[in-house]
Amino acid sequence: MTTYTEQTSPRILLTSVGRGWTGLDADFVHIPRGLSHVPGGKLHSLGMHFGPPVKADCSIGGRRMRRVQKPGDIDIVPAGMDGSWEDDADCHILRLSLHPSLLNQVAEDLGRDAGKIELLPRFQVRDARIEGIGRAVKADLEADTPSDPLFIELLANALAVRLIESASGRFPAPDHHGEPKLSERQLRVLTEYIETNLDQKLQLADLAMVAGVSVTRLKTLFRNSTGSPVHQYVIRRRVEYARALMATTRMPASEIALAAGFAHQSHMASTMRRLLGQTPGEIVRQASEF
Repeated sequence: MTTYTEQTSPRILLTSVGRGWTGLDADFVHIPRGLSHVPGGKLHSLGMHFGPPVKADCSIGGRRMRRVQKPGDIDIVPAGMDGSWEDDADCHILRLSLHPSLLNQVAEDLGRDAGKIELLPRFQVRDARIEGIGRAVKADLEADTPSDPLFIELLANALAVRLIESASGRFPAPDHHGEPKLSERQLRVLTEYIETNLDQKLQLADLAMVAGVSVTRLKTLFRNSTGSPVHQYVIRRRVEYARALMATTRMPASEIALAAGFAHQSHMASTMRRLLGQTPGEIVRQASEF
């Protein structure tokens, strides 16, 4: 491998900056061939390779590895550790940054001692769940209209769970006593809270508090109780509420979007097209025919 002495400058192609994400940051970057150095920061970092295979010489926290990075390969860099990568060709990397406070909170939710969970630098990790999370994040960065921030919170939480599992070597045991669910009262209180706060930014921590469970537990219990992930349920309720307002009022579309909790009118329109196959204009015209 050719040795490069000058550092390359990555070019950010997509970024989560300005999207209002919680717990997780992301950049999709183009890295020219040569040497790139990433100084240790306050966040845990993961780098996922996209595109053709590239030969690389990598170093993290004193550990070194020469390898061919392939699509889906993941490097894990704990907070505070420097990393350097010397690539023999241009490459594209999805960089995910996770807040340690989220990792600690999820560890507590899982009944683990956060102080005993140690993330270690790892090269060329192959993990289908982390790869799936990465691809979902990249798809959201590429979308003209971003997902509800609640979806990103769920991805961040799922990533934290997976990192904790891999760090401790303990994975969830299969449940032989049926699927755990929210009680009828918990589900009623939670869905009523969602209905009355559709115009607000709903966050996982608030929903978990209303249900009286941990954030990590909420994901499983809600899906088992309703058959739908919590973020998809919220999005559908926003869409149905917006459709009802269009059919029964003369409110401007921009006001309906805000009343239903969408970021803006185009966000509402694209979500309606995706879920209902109709535009707001078509819904209004259809309602006027009756």
